[in-house]
Amino acid sequence: MVFFTLVLLPFLLLLLYFIVRPRPVKIPIKNRHVFITGGSSGIGLALAHQAASEGARVSLLARSLDKLKEAKQSIRLSSGVDASIFSADVRDFEAVQRAINDAGPIDILVVNQGIFVPQELEKQELDEIKFTIDINLMGSFNVIKAALPLMKNRKDQGPASIALMSSQAGQVGIYGYTAYSASKFGLRGLAEALQQEVIADNIHVSMIFPPDTETPGLEQENKRRPEITKILAGSSGSMKADQVAKKTLDGIKSGSFVIPCNFEGHMLSIATAGLSPQRSFLTAFLEVVFAGIARLIALCFQWNWYGSIEKWHAQRKSKFA
Repeated sequence: MVFFTLVLLPFLLLLLYFIVRPRPVKIPIKNRHVFITGGSSGIGLALAHQAASEGARVSLLARSLDKLKEAKQSIRLSSGVDASIFSADVRDFEAVQRAINDAGPIDILVVNQGIFVPQELEKQELDEIKFTIDINLMGSFNVIKAALPLMKNRKDQGPASIALMSSQAGQVGIYGYTAYSASKFGLRGLAEALQQEVIADNIHVSMIFPPDTETPGLEQENKRRPEITKILAGSSGSMKADQVAKKTLDGIKSGSFVIPCNFEGHMLSIATAGLSPQRSFLTAFLEVVFAGIARLIALCFQWNWYGSIEKWHAQRKSKFA
């Protein structure tokens, strides 16, 4: 059995080396145009700082002009780069298109805008659900559709990137995240299909799956999280925005389709790999070898989560009885 395994594993590695697609790529950042939506705060702003420090030309798009001006000033002070800023709502395709046309051809597009209002589906207003999906999902369609013509016709024909900021809640559904998870799960389908459409144009798609990240948005989210959500989310750690930004930029530069940000993210990526593209034959090897173990671990998590939910409901029934 051991001998068989020792013979099989090298063969599997060799097979994966030839079959993984798309092929590996390196995407340079220096002297290239990085356009970031939701770039006035949080992960988007941290990404802008990282990109500027690596010599990129940076453009930011967000709704609040005042926050954009503050972001522009902070980037100038930290890196000396004079970022371009554009005020637009991603739900407004014409406004987004004007901003992108004014910004000029984009080499690295980071679709980072997003909102999250946690609540059970039964209690959440439909207007709030629609608002979440319109910004997180439809807004991403608007940004990418507006940017694609210029990205395809860019003078610099080097490898370009479209990176979509999802969430670990875009890999697994969590209590109270019905609207948010639906919007973030949708991004994966968009990304997988889009990669096939733009690969011939040397454009490479990435999906980022951060955990809870210490941003102003998380502070507001915590005020509204259902009690069960807080219990379940307590099993997962959080990261700082600049840590997520570094993981994101490193993943973009390596052309990775899936960019996890911590150990749990790597395990989720293996457990949810499915039919997603994979550039690294070594990562593909880990996905193949550990898929069964990852599924077992996932089932353990589900056992724990549903146990916590049952316990919470039992306590509430006992309390009101």
